[in-house]
Amino acid sequence: MKVDIGNTVLELLDSDITEMDTDTIVNAANAQLVLGGGVAGAIRQKGGPTIQQECNKIGGTFVGGAVITTAGKLKAKYVIHAVGPRMGEGDEDAKLKNATLNSLKLADKHNLKSIAFPAISAGIFGFPIDRCAEIMLRTTIDYLKAKTGLKKVVFCLFGRDSYTVFEGQLGREIAQ
Repeated sequence: MKVDIGNTVLELLDSDITEMDTDTIVNAANAQLVLGGGVAGAIRQKGGPTIQQECNKIGGTFVGGAVITTAGKLKAKYVIHAVGPRMGEGDEDAKLKNATLNSLKLADKHNLKSIAFPAISAGIFGFPIDRCAEIMLRTTIDYLKAKTGLKKVVFCLFGRDSYTVFEGQLGREIAQ
């Protein structure tokens, strides 16, 4: 599914984020920036050790924050490591909104034209996928309505179920 928001295309895909050919992909990171399992593990495995080495130099970031590294052997040029909330830690909605917004701002700061997001926090962090879709899509759409250099934002979702949830939410967002 694709929609235009201002001068930017927002697209949903059921795909492997490590195969995305966007300027940057977003890693659903932990605050220590240790590339363990899930999306982060796949990025580490396919991108090689350089990404983790750069994360180690950065040292970490706060929940809701985002930092950038190069992308090693991945098709993307960069990886933005966004730290989403763990379900139950408190103020999760605001933290997920900030992780999304800080990723978009970081992409603009580095003059990147395209970015691919996973469903941040919806995996091992236990965040409900429907709330994830609502927060991430609404935050992104609001951001794209203002001045941005981004030309393409992709939500690269793992599995048909996640895609369907995001598709339904995107339909509701653009109908408003």
